[in-house]
Amino acid sequence: MICPICKKGETSVVDSRPTEDGTAIRRRRLCICGQRFTTFERVQFRELVVVKKNGRKSAFDREKLSKSIYISLKKRPIDTDTVEKFITNISRSLEELGQSEINSSTIGTMVMDGLKDLDPVAYVRFASVYRNFREEKDFVQFVDKIDVFKKR
Repeated sequence: MICPICKKGETSVVDSRPTEDGTAIRRRRLCICGQRFTTFERVQFRELVVVKKNGRKSAFDREKLSKSIYISLKKRPIDTDTVEKFITNISRSLEELGQSEINSSTIGTMVMDGLKDLDPVAYVRFASVYRNFREEKDFVQFVDKIDVFKKR
């Protein structure tokens, strides 16, 4: 494994344990430069291809999904373990669809549905990018339609 700090490939595993839900193995690593970092090993059932709105295709990237979810949850009171479980559940759900090609809208809908229950503010943040709000009125109309804030 290449160290993300010094870029050398001379690292050793210090600790290895399964994640809480048992779908991955968490490995703590130590580089010869003295830095520690964590890696995750996950099962990948098949190569998923994402079909974008414009028809382009690209390989499914769990890290890209993770990044967009973490951005929407920035400064929200949700712990990392909960977020990782959420991301894992979406990835697993996509694999369980049994399709090698998945529309980006399917992924976006799954994320929005999950965020709606996880954190209403993150849900609105994600929706504002995913639905591509152009003006303030688009945002206001969206928030008026949803009932997430009315329950609280």
